[in-house]
Amino acid sequence: MKEITWNEFEQVELRVGTITEVNEFPEAHKPAYKLTVDFGEKIGVKRSSAQITELYKPDELMGKQVIAVVNFPPKQIGPFMSECLITGFPDEQERVILAVPEKPVKNGMKLF
Repeated sequence: MKEITWNEFEQVELRVGTITEVNEFPEAHKPAYKLTVDFGEKIGVKRSSAQITELYKPDELMGKQVIAVVNFPPKQIGPFMSECLITGFPDEQERVILAVPEKPVKNGMKLF
């Protein structure tokens, strides 16, 4: 594992946001959703593709707070432009379990 400095870690903008829209993403190579996430006034709304269809249904995701990296450059994923990276952990079957705050937090708050 490569060590990083504290300064390098501080450059990663891990922020909390609330999912406001969930759409199917049939063009994706692996099953995924297109998510719209509200990160509050300062950061605004960003979109992301997430391969979380095995454990999450669209209605379960609406209103859910997630932790995402918001300072990566946009990434083209097929016909979709992803603007942030939603974080999660793989389980034993490699299904993604979302990284979420334990209690509600104000949208846009930074993980530290």
